[in-house]
Amino acid sequence: MPKPLHSTLHAETVISERQLDLAWIEKTVREPEWTEADHSGPPTERRYRRIPEREERILRVICLETATEIRIITAFLDRRVRMPQ
Repeated sequence: MPKPLHSTLHAETVISERQLDLAWIEKTVREPEWTEADHSGPPTERRYRRIPEREERILRVICLETATEIRIITAFLDRRVRMPQ
């Protein structure tokens, strides 16, 4: 059984304001195209995925995964990031 996803109040706000589909968020968290450690340090992680419905722009989801859940901290379409080669 997959870990439950929980969002911070900040994440809920920005997801709504930025009109991000929750299905995109979940797919990015559970099936990222690539990941990297967040600059705030472990265990916070950045997870990325291209979003075809948004002209292949890259969705970045910052999350914190524990033994029992995945907490979404924030999410946005990142204009600067490029897929690693």
